[in-house]
Amino acid sequence: MASEQPDPKVKRRARKVLKILKKRHPEVKTALRHKNQIQLLVATILSAQCTDKQVNKVTPALFARYKNVKDFAESDIKELQGYVRSTGFYRNKAKNIKASSQKIISDFNGKVPKTMEELITLPGVARKTANIVLSCGFGIIEGIAVDTHVKHTSKAMGLTTHTNPDKIEQDLMQLIPKKDWDTFSLLLIHHGREYCKSPKAKCTECAKALGLLAII
Repeated sequence: MASEQPDPKVKRRARKVLKILKKRHPEVKTALRHKNQIQLLVATILSAQCTDKQVNKVTPALFARYKNVKDFAESDIKELQGYVRSTGFYRNKAKNIKASSQKIISDFNGKVPKTMEELITLPGVARKTANIVLSCGFGIIEGIAVDTHVKHTSKAMGLTTHTNPDKIEQDLMQLIPKKDWDTFSLLLIHHGREYCKSPKAKCTECAKALGLLAII
């Protein structure tokens, strides 16, 4: 579903942003704490409409109680809800975690799948979650994870005109080399946390930091 070729000026701007952010954050990585793929999948599901900081407060007790995919699949849903309540939308998240774990056991021999096509068949898993699991859990780059920060920062920087995450992802994939797709997402997330704190977004400071003052 490739869109039309990007404006060369926008492509140069994107590469400039990538270069500057790499220098500012050379050791960037996911903030979600995890030790294996199922923990990463669960943490990423919990991160929807929730900060990574809050997820990291919840997961130590959660992962101590549920140690593997079988534990999550066989969990009592009310008990599981109690562990994840503070992440918001906890009923839906608990339901998706349990159902995804059951599907992993029934369809994937108890192993978190490592293809985009298989991951997005899991309840509660769309492209954003799948991209994070693939890149951070398996070292496989399939796309660019678009969360709220990526959505806001990429639009503010003039890298996309879309609001739909899938369309934003397609735009960014045309602007950034594939080897940097996962890094670019993490860099924008990190940068967005620093500058895009609504309602006091620091747009001018952000533009100055990236040499993009002319576009705001």
